[in-house]
Amino acid sequence: MSDLVGDSRHLSPSAQEALRLRAVAALVEGRDREEVAAVFRVSLKAVDGWWAKWLAGGRDALTARPRGKRVGEYQVLTEAGQEALRQAVLDHRPCELGLSGQLWTRGQVGELIAKLYRVRLTEPGVGKYLKRWGLSFQRPDKRAVEQDPEAVRAWLEDTWPAIRAKAKAEGGEVLFADRVGVRSDQVTGRTWGEKGRTPIVRRTGNRFSVNAMSAISTKGRMHFMVFSETFDATVMCRFLERLAGHFDHKIHLVVDGHSAHRSKTVRTWLAGHTEEIELHFLPRYSPELNPDELVNADLKHSLPRGHRARNQAELAAETSGFFRRRQRQPHIVRGYFHGPHVRYTLEENPLSF
Repeated sequence: MSDLVGDSRHLSPSAQEALRLRAVAALVEGRDREEVAAVFRVSLKAVDGWWAKWLAGGRDALTARPRGKRVGEYQVLTEAGQEALRQAVLDHRPCELGLSGQLWTRGQVGELIAKLYRVRLTEPGVGKYLKRWGLSFQRPDKRAVEQDPEAVRAWLEDTWPAIRAKAKAEGGEVLFADRVGVRSDQVTGRTWGEKGRTPIVRRTGNRFSVNAMSAISTKGRMHFMVFSETFDATVMCRFLERLAGHFDHKIHLVVDGHSAHRSKTVRTWLAGHTEEIELHFLPRYSPELNPDELVNADLKHSLPRGHRARNQAELAAETSGFFRRRQRQPHIVRGYFHGPHVRYTLEENPLSF
């Protein structure tokens, strides 16, 4: 308070409130205003002001009030304008609204505000609006421009429900499968380092890799095969053979449209095993619809970071070790199906994506 003198002005709001109440209590007891000012080390103007507030509003008039503007007070943008801007950010990319770029930044949102309302805001000011709108700065999901939205809709509303119904009627089980490659020179995670100098991770110059196929179900099952050769139709048939050997009922296996999956060799194998495995294909360029993609991401994140495999055999052992751990953790396998883009596999009627 500006009327406080000495060290009183540095008191917290609650301490200043206590000071006002004690000073007024002294006046109520009959103390002289000059004496009260001297005892509490405040100005006569402050004592008179507190006494006037006391007479007008009692104790409530002397209590501390939150400082600064109330939420929403003196906003530059109207509520309707803010709602329109929020929806524009959620529904469109900057380039679709006459701006540059694919991603929204505070600067880009500020440009949109200036374009629509002829108001220039600082980036911190734009950030306050974004926070108020319940938005946060996030890493976006990627979608292939070749993806067909109608094919995705048909998969969610028609194809997938039909696959699940057929498997249930046959007493079978649905699994999702995918291939993943792991390289010896892959570096995951982050490390601390000196500012302005990128840390260096030493790795072997002898580069090698292994591949793996895995399949998972909503029941928490996981089956896998690690191999060193290039993934082709022959390898796919070997995986199907091994997979069929683990089940006493029919498998409906969902995969992407890789050429090996659609090859004549695989079709011939399937024709001879119609009671064991039936293949179903996801829409083109739609890896986000496959829960097994989350297995691949988990694998690359879980491989040892402090120690890198020195040869292909070690890398294959590390990869196999990951899959064996997950086989003993069905709750984690079931968790892959709870990702935001694959939760449709758990719903009876997935109508939207």
